[in-house]
Amino acid sequence: MRSLPHPKGRQAHIVYGGRVKIALMDSGIGLLAATAAVRRLRPDADLVLSLDPDGMPWGPRTPQDLTARALAVAEAAAAHRPEALIVGCNTATVHALPTLRATLEPGIPVIGTVPAIKPAAAGGGPVAIWATPATTGSPYQRGLIEDFAGGVTVAEVPCWGLAEAVEHADETAIDAAVAAAAALTPADVTTVVLGCTHYELVADRIRAAVQRPGRPPLVLHGSAGAVVAQALRRIGARPEPESAALGAVTVLLSGRPGALPPPALAYAEGRLLQAVSPAP
Repeated sequence: MRSLPHPKGRQAHIVYGGRVKIALMDSGIGLLAATAAVRRLRPDADLVLSLDPDGMPWGPRTPQDLTARALAVAEAAAAHRPEALIVGCNTATVHALPTLRATLEPGIPVIGTVPAIKPAAAGGGPVAIWATPATTGSPYQRGLIEDFAGGVTVAEVPCWGLAEAVEHADETAIDAAVAAAAALTPADVTTVVLGCTHYELVADRIRAAVQRPGRPPLVLHGSAGAVVAQALRRIGARPEPESAALGAVTVLLSGRPGALPPPALAYAEGRLLQAVSPAP
């Protein structure tokens, strides 16, 4: 994939009214959760969705290789002149965020995705963090737990194969992966952190699998809503959920104009974007 020119020299565009354009990036359809959050808060926003089907999945790649892939995907999105870029992937945020910011800011604010451990711990716990096997037990995640969940009981739950199953909308594999992770989740957990953006697309299934009879309703914490709210703040745009749903969508597949992968339409978040035109 060819890296496209980036607007590093351009000053950040602060939007106090009118239309906005927001780009989101990921290797696959994990960005749909944040995309849906943009649609809820700003139905009029134009969207640029930059995916990397040629390089996915990013998780098994070395940090250097992942960063190179993420940078190319980000620069492809940046060529469409968005006001902000959301990194809709926890793994890419961990490894590539400093490089993305060094390359694109201040022209384009770059907003990463961090597991919602802090708000989850504020509820008192016990908390379970569902994450990919590579992230579970990692220094990055352990650091977040130490910083934001001191004094709260936290269980780290590796979700083998769940992100891949969601990416391909494989119903049988999703059910099996959710059941396996639920079996590893302590029975007294009151709160689950969805530590991979893909998991937010199957939040209802996760809730149903973990909720124990007779226990208080399970609380789930995803990152999409907070990330999008932060993106709007960074560009000075207000949430306008009542605005007309006029926002257009451009999809980039490893830098090439394309369409959403068919599995995206298995989810309500993907179907929101089914009948749209490219953003100007």
